Amino acid sequence: METLVLAAGTALVSSMATDTWEQARSMAVGLWRRVHPERTRAIEDELEEVRAELLAARAAGQSDVEEGLAEDWQRRLRRLLRDDPNLRDELQRVLDEEWRPMLPADAQDRLTTITMNATASGRARVYQAGGNQTIHEG
Repeated sequence: METLVLAAGTALVSSMATDTWEQARSMAVGLWRRVHPERTRAIEDELEEVRAELLAARAAGQSDVEEGLAEDWQRRLRRLLRDDPNLRDELQRVLDEEWRPMLPADAQDRLTTITMNATASGRARVYQAGGNQTIHEG
């Protein structure tokens, strides 16, 4: 679930600076409407507020602001999934079919996720890395 939340929060915030923002916003509001219909209006307002903040930060060349905004929406999405774990498949669909395709190619590349699983028994060792790895055993 964590990789989904990270990618979805980043995609949502990145979509705020695109021409397809209204569609991305509508999908986000729809997710909240399913779990917390009473919060729909507040989420709509918060999304517009964050979009204005993002656009102002980009205009001022403050690239670190976008990362902080994405982290905030990742936390919100994590709580949303905590409140309704059945929403996971829908969030994955929205990410894959809606938000990711809306983004420019360079932004889509930042959303790549790596999932690794390993099983070991006895004295076996498992080494996994998402990048370079050096192992020194004596």
